[in-house]
Amino acid sequence: MAATAFSATKFMQPLPPRLNSTRSAERSLFSDPLKIKTTTSFLGSIHTNKLSLSRSPISHSSSSSSASRRSPNVVAVSEVVKEKTTQSTASLSSLLITKEEGLALYEDMVLGRSFEDMCAQMYYRGKMFGFVHLYNGQEAVSTGFIKLLKQEDCVVSTYRDHVHALSKGVPARAVMSELFGKTTGCCRGQGGSMHMFSKEHNLLGGFAFIGEGIPVATGAAFTSKYRREVLKEADCDHVTLAFFGDGTCNNGQFFECLNMAALWKLPIVFVVENNLWAIGMSHLRATSDPQIWKKGPAFGMPGVHVDGMDVLKVRDVAKEAISRARRGEGPTLVECETYRFRGHSLADPDELRDPAEKAHYATRDPISALKKYMFENNLANEAEFKAIDKKIDELVEDAVDFADESPLPARSQLLENVFADPRGFGIGPDGRYRCEDPKFTEGTAQV
Repeated sequence: MAATAFSATKFMQPLPPRLNSTRSAERSLFSDPLKIKTTTSFLGSIHTNKLSLSRSPISHSSSSSSASRRSPNVVAVSEVVKEKTTQSTASLSSLLITKEEGLALYEDMVLGRSFEDMCAQMYYRGKMFGFVHLYNGQEAVSTGFIKLLKQEDCVVSTYRDHVHALSKGVPARAVMSELFGKTTGCCRGQGGSMHMFSKEHNLLGGFAFIGEGIPVATGAAFTSKYRREVLKEADCDHVTLAFFGDGTCNNGQFFECLNMAALWKLPIVFVVENNLWAIGMSHLRATSDPQIWKKGPAFGMPGVHVDGMDVLKVRDVAKEAISRARRGEGPTLVECETYRFRGHSLADPDELRDPAEKAHYATRDPISALKKYMFENNLANEAEFKAIDKKIDELVEDAVDFADESPLPARSQLLENVFADPRGFGIGPDGRYRCEDPKFTEGTAQV
């Protein structure tokens, strides 16, 4: 089994924890993942960081003992970025991104933020129904990972999936129409907020229940490996990203899939969007060890912790994790410590989180941080940012107008995609959907 060495320093999070939890200091390779010194606070201390990664593959021959197979040398770290000074006089070679890359990252994050803000307006105007979970504050994770993918790579999301869909290339019109329940939506109005799906863009779905997307992502990664190794499709180097939150990481599916992915060396990256709160439950109160990244080494894969409020740090970690998966070196568990700026959903009054905590994270806005970095390094000017802001505002407005004017699904669509057998219960003897019969809904509430 191969593993990758990530060198690391501490991650910025100045607020003190409410419980006596700890983060670990810098470490190198170790044989026993349980022998970890925990000397630093879970919520960290103040550092600005940059990536430094090194590879140290460790192989095991078929003659290795069972003990060595059970306890391979596995890399595990708490963070993956080193201090980087940001001076306007820095040379191009020392910069983390080019101007083009930076503007693309900025545009994607602004699209996610503006889209979600518009969703809030439309929800309160009665244009959307059910639960709507917004992504404000977490944009660095989606952008940092998904914008590195190829078209053929897969993304599996959660109920907080709008921005993942946008980052993967699903048009804003299709996402907004789906939220409006219209036929022009990416699921023809049948998925809604929590079930975005696009075959064309290999977005394999948002999933309403926590953890249920992880087995789907593991299966997608297995498909890639099967096509390459069994069907001999040499160009099939597709990678899968599985997104989920901190509240999922004590569920059985999570552990089972980590085991399978490591056992079969699948091309998958498990991305934990740890926004520190599972609905109204603090992460520090909900798990015996709040350091989620440590669960990776326990299953024989690298575990990485990164500042999820900084898109450049996330992007550097994502590059290595995705590359090692594409090279056939197996899975990686990445814990992105981030924060959501709104309540759990638009139905949540958000009264449980400390106002001081919310105010603190508002100062660490990932969009503002990227903009500041680009200003300080002379990568862009205010006019270029304003042009992008204007472009996105027009795009989002257009998406709303398009969704509003789109038709609602016909009653005949009611039972489509419900039954696997096209001649099952939902189809009459004449081959037409039973729901197309005008008498289908007699005696029931109007559909």
